[in-house]
Amino acid sequence: MANVSFILGVIGNVISLLVFLSPAKTFWRIVRNNSTEDFHYLPYICTLLSTSLWTYYGLIKPGGLLISTVNGAGAVLESVYVILFLIYCPKELKIKAAVLVVLVDIIAFTSVFLVTFLALDQQIRITVIGVLCVCLSLTMYGSPLAITRSVIVTKSVEFMPFFLSFFLFLNGGIWAAWAVLKQDVFVGIPNGIGFGLGASQLILYLIYRKGKPKAEVTQNLLHTDMNA
Repeated sequence: MANVSFILGVIGNVISLLVFLSPAKTFWRIVRNNSTEDFHYLPYICTLLSTSLWTYYGLIKPGGLLISTVNGAGAVLESVYVILFLIYCPKELKIKAAVLVVLVDIIAFTSVFLVTFLALDQQIRITVIGVLCVCLSLTMYGSPLAITRSVIVTKSVEFMPFFLSFFLFLNGGIWAAWAVLKQDVFVGIPNGIGFGLGASQLILYLIYRKGKPKAEVTQNLLHTDMNA
């Protein structure tokens, strides 16, 4: 059983790394155009905090090496994305983005680390960090719901990348299976939900893959989102 969980963990590392690498094309475009255009910085700042906390969780939890390795790599990649965003974003956004990076990725993470490491024993520390990781992961797994709504309304998958949905589906499934074998509820909850959400996105893709968005529906949806 230990060998099976190790193999699943290694496969999970590979798939998670592919997910973390998926924004590379976006940032190559940012560097090439010398502009962040309409891309937003918040997802990368939040993901950096999440990967940092998961790395910490993997380091303090017995048997959590494979969690710490992939999330450590993810934290490095997200740091690169955040730095590139700060370099190429418009001047009016630089200060706002930089302040958020300091508050979320430096002050918040350092505070959590110091409080849990210095004031809590190991088991309570693992529980507290696990709960925080679950909350952040659920937020990130829930972010594609807006895209799902768009697909249903426009009856088109034009703005829902297939491979991102596919890798999120695989990632959630592999890590959920790993969590069952390792009896790790904190890894199992968000990845089990992520597996379900990924499956629903793939089903929508199969249903609407040949659909063409109606221009007026897309415009109305965009207008609604802008005024929400």
